[in-house]
Amino acid sequence: MPDDVLAAAWQSVSLLLEYPDAEAVRSFSTIREVALQLPSGIGGQLTMFLDDASAIPLADLQADYVDTFDVTRKCSLHLTYFSSGDTRRRGVELVEFKQAYRHAGVELADDSSELPDFLPVLLEFGAFTSRDTAWKLLNDHRVGVELLHRALVRRESRWLPVVEALRTTLPSLGEDDEVALAALIAAGPPSEDVGIDSSPYSLDPRLNPRPTPIDLGMPRTGAS
Repeated sequence: MPDDVLAAAWQSVSLLLEYPDAEAVRSFSTIREVALQLPSGIGGQLTMFLDDASAIPLADLQADYVDTFDVTRKCSLHLTYFSSGDTRRRGVELVEFKQAYRHAGVELADDSSELPDFLPVLLEFGAFTSRDTAWKLLNDHRVGVELLHRALVRRESRWLPVVEALRTTLPSLGEDDEVALAALIAAGPPSEDVGIDSSPYSLDPRLNPRPTPIDLGMPRTGAS
């Protein structure tokens, strides 16, 4: 996929997976213009979501977002949750994300409003800074993307087309991924009861619902 097409797709998905405040809704028309220029398998999914999301009151859209991504842990937008759950290993994975960003020239502050594994942050980073780094991180966590997708399918979520568009940009699951996927479906994310709060926000207070988007020093209306 050409770099400009992938960047436009990832940035569009990034914007649509963030909390839908009034500014985000105002960007829908710009994202629609971009979606119409993307391959149909990507752009068609994005316009499907935009048609649906534009037809309901903002308060209802916001409530649905919170219920989907903030309350339902199986629909987490934090990729390391799927591979490490609420274990100490997750902290290691978050450091690995930060180091990958740093190697590409992006420094995430320790008090940043969002964690580095937040899917919209990773996609924006890939769109504007380093496609190769983001590609590796996405494929390292390809099983997490698949689990998110399956959870949205089960919920018949209005955000499903957005994740469908993302999946179209990624390779199919490999054999090892299929094995890991089956194991996680059977057992769920790892858990650790000793010495750690089992709540979804125990590892970092920034996991609490509705932090403000992280500033990577890149334009947030860059989908066009």
